[in-house]
Amino acid sequence: MPDLDHQLPSRGGPPASDREEARVLAVIDGPDTVDYTDADHYVAHTETLRGVVRQRLVTRALIEHLPPAPGRLLDIGGGNGVQALEFARRGYDVTVCEPDPKMLAAARHLLADVPEAVRRRVTLVQGNGQEAAGLVGAGWDATFCHGVIMFVPEPGPLLNVLVELTRPGGIISVVGKNGPALALRAGLQGRWRDTAALLDEPATGSTDPAVALPPGDDPANVATILATAGTRSLAWYGIRTFTDHLGDTPAGADVDTVVDAEWAAGAQDPYRGIARLIHHVHRRNS
Repeated sequence: MPDLDHQLPSRGGPPASDREEARVLAVIDGPDTVDYTDADHYVAHTETLRGVVRQRLVTRALIEHLPPAPGRLLDIGGGNGVQALEFARRGYDVTVCEPDPKMLAAARHLLADVPEAVRRRVTLVQGNGQEAAGLVGAGWDATFCHGVIMFVPEPGPLLNVLVELTRPGGIISVVGKNGPALALRAGLQGRWRDTAALLDEPATGSTDPAVALPPGDDPANVATILATAGTRSLAWYGIRTFTDHLGDTPAGADVDTVVDAEWAAGAQDPYRGIARLIHHVHRRNS
């Protein structure tokens, strides 16, 4: 499938070997739990109920805001291509920019079994998101960055790149942790020491750098950075209000009902405010 892969050399920034060594896949919420630890674990996670709920809720929200297909979509840190494949099936041309070669291998595996007409709408590019302008160019109808900003010490530079890559009037979609509500999962799982430790973390906006939320886990900070870069918020959604504590529970026969309940909760207060993840949907100013 020579049309599927498009690997270009890095243009600025650290060499590829350094970027791969710096790649962090574990999301640690306490000493006894991680979300995923490597590419294989992440792929398995996408097939759990939590993974399915996340992907389907993001898709459902974006359908309400994207221009109709065909359109050009860029997925920064698109992982194993689950979201890209969903939109390719809907008639969009999607480019995945992902630094981890194991994730790209998983994406190739996923795409190998889909119809050729769908597969040709997906392009895989190995590279760091902050280098994406040199790798894939700008002017995209929509730019996605889902589940990435929690891995970077400071999300501002990456969020600014997302806005720069998106055409005026285009859509920027960002999913990050809901820092102020991180104790909820630990409490529902009965991990009381982790719960207490997370509750001891200060509220958003603390001026003490030793106790402030990580910038990428602060939804208000993410929204402010995007707005300052030249966007306006169209909507924000909570993801996984009711299912986040269920670990690796597989999706069952009632998954459609679960997704419907999560969708309703994630679109209204007070439920979206305690969801595990926050989905920001912005439009770049014309």
